[in-house]
Amino acid sequence: MTELSKKCVLVTGATGFIGCKLCAALKEKGYFVRGAIRNNARDVSGVDEYIQVGDINESTDWQPALAEVDTVVHLAGRVHIMNDPEVYPIDAFRKVNVLGTERLARMAVKAGVRRLIFISSVKVNGEGFQVPYTERDVPAPQDAYGVSKREAEDSLACIANETGLQVVILRLPLVYGPGVKANFKNLIKLAGSGLPLPFKGINNQRSFLYLGNLVDAIITCISYPLAAGETFLVSDGQDVSTPDLIKMIAGEIKTRGRFCFSGKGTGKNRTVPCFLFYLHPGILKALCRIVGKGEELEKLTGSLLVDSSKIRNLLGWKPPFTLEEGIKEMVGIKA
Repeated sequence: MTELSKKCVLVTGATGFIGCKLCAALKEKGYFVRGAIRNNARDVSGVDEYIQVGDINESTDWQPALAEVDTVVHLAGRVHIMNDPEVYPIDAFRKVNVLGTERLARMAVKAGVRRLIFISSVKVNGEGFQVPYTERDVPAPQDAYGVSKREAEDSLACIANETGLQVVILRLPLVYGPGVKANFKNLIKLAGSGLPLPFKGINNQRSFLYLGNLVDAIITCISYPLAAGETFLVSDGQDVSTPDLIKMIAGEIKTRGRFCFSGKGTGKNRTVPCFLFYLHPGILKALCRIVGKGEELEKLTGSLLVDSSKIRNLLGWKPPFTLEEGIKEMVGIKA
């Protein structure tokens, strides 16, 4: 069997947080893995070959990357906009997330690609609600990023209807795992700081998705016939409050006997106390707004739930890792 006689999967964003893990898992499953990357790279873990495509926009040349590809997993996208008064956020997001995705899909059709899996966001549904979001809910994105993901989904639906391209959309809550960045990394730092934290009065519930579970869901959607044309919300299926999550993370750090992600000390015989105290949520929010951290606090302490029963029932998918196992892996303990 030659290498390209295997089923070939193109992964965009192959060097990213999700991409590295996905490529390694795909190769282990026997797929031929091609990584599309923005800039040149010498070592892309889990990739059989990589192709440099440059910036993603309405004119990206995807043709070399799409040759003999069966399935595309489109991870790459714009998530943040730096503070630049000359840049309108929605235009910058649309250039990559909408026009760039549409360009990829149309060129994939010309190349004979069978299926495209688009990694979207629960932000398409909204920023949180009293009950779990489902795929049946009317989309209500609240920021430019969410709007761009919704528009990309609509564009892909049109292309699928016109051409027969099998599109699968996965809407994700916050994904965590080894190497996680941004808000979850900040939460780990807080849990491992040993400082008293004013979160005891937070009574919320949030859905999360462990990286290993996401990778398993993507691989399921690559091969499962019933996935074609569907949109799925995906989560671990174990919702948790912020105070309980902090306690879980701190407990695993303490089990290791050293601080995690703190950048302090040698890591020898150091334990992490976890002390949460009560501060009225209204006061906490007011203080955070004063110091410009209101949005970060809302992401940390607000409720956001997703119902992932559709992918479980339709595809028979079951997360291979529990929340507890995911946290252990994230802070360095194998489950």
